[in-house]
Parts: sequence; C-alpha cells; structure tokens
Amino acid sequence: MKYADQKLKTYMTHRAALVDYATPIIGCRARAEDIVQDAFLRYLPGGETPSVSGVAYLYRIVRNLAIDMLRRSAMESRHMDGNNVSWLEPVGEASPEEQLVQGDQLGRLVRVLEQLPEKERLAVEMHRFGGYTLADIAARLEVSTATVHRMIRQALVQLASALDEDAPQ
Repeated sequence: MKYADQKLKTYMTHRAALVDYATPIIGCRARAEDIVQDAFLRYLPGGETPSVSGVAYLYRIVRNLAIDMLRRSAMESRHMDGNNVSWLEPVGEASPEEQLVQGDQLGRLVRVLEQLPEKERLAVEMHRFGGYTLADIAARLEVSTATVHRMIRQALVQLASALDEDAPQ
C-alpha cells in the first residue's frame, strides 16, 4: 500500500471525528467540514514514511486551521464595522455658512503663521505640511531637536488660540 493511500485511509477513518472535533471550536458544522477538508489537503503531501503520530498530526492541523479561521473572522468583523470606515464615506458639500466659517478660520491661521518668527514658521510648515522629522528640521535650521520641538509646540499653541478666539461657547 502506498503512503498516500495510507494517509487517505487514515483521513477517511477519522474524518467524522475530526469534524466533531472542529465543530465546537468554529461553532458551525459546515465550516468545520471545510476545515477538515483543508486539513486533508495539507496532510496528504507531507512526509515520506507513515508515522504513528499521523492521526495526532491531522488533529493538530484541524485545530490550527480552526483557530486561524476564528482569528480571521474576528479581524474581518472589526474591519467591517461601519464606525471604522466612516472616513471612506464621501463628505457632503459644506453649507455657505460653514464655508464662511472655514474661510475665516483659515484666514486667522494664515495671519498667525505670517506673524511667527521665520524659523518657527518654517519648523511648523516643514513638520505639519512637509512631513519632516524633528531631527531633519533641526539639521536644516541648525538648532537642537529640543529647540525645534519647543518652537513647533509654541506655534501650535498660538494657532489653536487663534481658532478659539471667536469660537462659540
């Protein structure tokens, strides 16, 4: 008897028990049957000689596939949650009032940026708009990284204050 035939016989002998083993892990008999079939496809090509632990190995494959399916299912359900993908939904057009408020806020931010010292303004622009790291900005401005951090923090505080000035309370 060929080794593949022995594996097939082992699989067919234990198939029902394997499905019964996987069903409580997965919670669905139909999915458990799919897992057992996948386990057989992984079990068949391996090894050269039959081993005493062939059945144990088959159970291990079924268990691992069942756990993988549970993990994949949990991950997919987290990603399919409507709250997690709200950023994918198209944004409605702003009303004229909202456009006016946004334009006013943008104007205030531009005025604050123009009033900042040149190095501070450049640090904020490089960090927030250019995506540069603090170390890159420090090298460009020839100051320490701590100084760049302090300059950016101070500028952001001024920008936030400008937005808070005329905000409704």
